[in-house]
Amino acid sequence: MPNYWASSGFNTLSVNSDHHLVVTDDFLRTYLARPELSLISQSCTQERAIHQRLLNSPREEISQAEIQKIADTDVQANYEIWFRYRSKLLAASSLEHFYMSLFQGKGVDVPPLFVSQLTQIFLRHMLGENPDPYELRMAEFFFRTQKVSILEGGVLMAADHETIERNAQASDFGNIVDLLKNQSLAARTIDLDVLHPDNAKSYWERDEFFDFAVQLNFDQPALPALARLLEKWIKHFLGIDTSITPMKEISDSKWVWHVGLDAAATEILNGLYQEQSLDESVLNRLICLFKLEFKDTSPVLAQVRGKPVYLGLAMNDQSQIKLKPQNLLFNLPLSPVS
Repeated sequence: MPNYWASSGFNTLSVNSDHHLVVTDDFLRTYLARPELSLISQSCTQERAIHQRLLNSPREEISQAEIQKIADTDVQANYEIWFRYRSKLLAASSLEHFYMSLFQGKGVDVPPLFVSQLTQIFLRHMLGENPDPYELRMAEFFFRTQKVSILEGGVLMAADHETIERNAQASDFGNIVDLLKNQSLAARTIDLDVLHPDNAKSYWERDEFFDFAVQLNFDQPALPALARLLEKWIKHFLGIDTSITPMKEISDSKWVWHVGLDAAATEILNGLYQEQSLDESVLNRLICLFKLEFKDTSPVLAQVRGKPVYLGLAMNDQSQIKLKPQNLLFNLPLSPVS
């Protein structure tokens, strides 16, 4: 099986007895190859010296005075951000503990790009060596913004937002951009740009292109794949077994708990729960719903035991899905750990 998402840095990490990921020197070195820190022809002597020292010893402490001797002030700022981030990484017992700590206290204080990279690494770890291509494609939702279009016949299609933007600026738009310009799905031949069972294995050939569109309608394989990913995400971080299934609507007079998987879904579900009258244009942003049930209810708050938790995923007013996987870890009805 190909080493998918190789650029994420996953293969430079080690795994401890808890099956959590541990930072290594090689993992720290991957950041020195990022555009923010990599050398360019204009790099000054001081920048080159610091860069080489860190390549040799990625945990070495570099003083503020040394950083300020770098000629480019933007590079100075990048190193300061990196060293703050590195110190937090090294202080945690695992990447998982570091990730969880980011959303506690005063809030996230590291670059969102780094958080997205960690999310991709965790998913690579959880999916293992022989994942289902649909799970791989839906895993992209966890760390990359998606653009949604509603095509003729109510077909819900999502594609990578960055890929859309990049292709839209090119002279030859390509199939994804054409597809999301409200063309009829029925009027065109489905090719490799739209993931479907017949071409799913092609994901391995383009795993870091992020150029597959995916259909999100209820009867398509994407939503069950997303449900399985959500189960794995909870199990990995919280050690709790759940069963998550897609659903068309919530018709529960005893609805007691819900979790929005993004900011837009949180707002919509809160409104529905409070029996507010929501505009149809707002309701139409709700892309999918899930029912979560705990296999063991002992960790669950007493008032929620035996009752389902409803999950929702929605697009914002720019037709974008910005999934926040941390919502699932911090907003479940779990009893406080003593």
